[in-house]
Amino acid sequence: MNRRVWLMSAVLLVCSAQAVLAAQISVLSAGAIEPGIRPALAAFEKASGRSIVLTFATAPQIRQRIGAGESFDVVIAPPAVLDELEKAAKVGAERAAIGRVGIGVAVRPGAVLPDISNAEAVKRAVLEADSLVFNRASTGLYFESLLKKMGLDAQALPKSTRYADGASVMEHVLHGKGHEIGFGAITEIVLLRGKGLQLVGPLPPELQNLTAYAATPMKGQPTGDVQALMRHLASAETRAGFAAAGIDQGP
Repeated sequence: MNRRVWLMSAVLLVCSAQAVLAAQISVLSAGAIEPGIRPALAAFEKASGRSIVLTFATAPQIRQRIGAGESFDVVIAPPAVLDELEKAAKVGAERAAIGRVGIGVAVRPGAVLPDISNAEAVKRAVLEADSLVFNRASTGLYFESLLKKMGLDAQALPKSTRYADGASVMEHVLHGKGHEIGFGAITEIVLLRGKGLQLVGPLPPELQNLTAYAATPMKGQPTGDVQALMRHLASAETRAGFAAAGIDQGP
């Protein structure tokens, strides 16, 4: 009798766990849009009653994790990454545009703000800095190519510190010292402004690079809840929230 009760309890626990998992929606997202995507997903949870499990990763990490067989309901990444995953039959063709994120310049609390008003000013700031800090993801790869294009790589790269993601870059600059300059997604700088990190401003237009992000369901995963989430992300109200968080919505 006790064994039968135990078995029934075990079955109920398994069913309960499966029900909880079924009610959850898993999202793998690029970290650059964190200030906009967190409130957007929180609003969806409140309206739908569904729980969202949100995981952040860099674009290269997203490519690697999905390619290695990890499964999520929705993936948010630059279109180039999604194109690769679609060709590999990992994600579907449906997409909801999130917006674009530009590159900004940051310095520690109390530091003098460098002039970055134009390309020549940025060049001087790079040469005069004690050190430069940027990531190995999308923004960092672009900035590295920019240094090479400006002929500064031989002088700038030896005094550079690189991190896997933008959050680590901004934490470094926040607690840094001396004349150190950080480069990364504007949204990631804004996240730490409350702690004293200073946003010097965006790179000037002639040097700027806007990275686009979009959401797509994984192949075979678009349940009704996932489709509802996709509609929510594409809604005018949500896009207004993205804009308020510093994610450019374009023309």
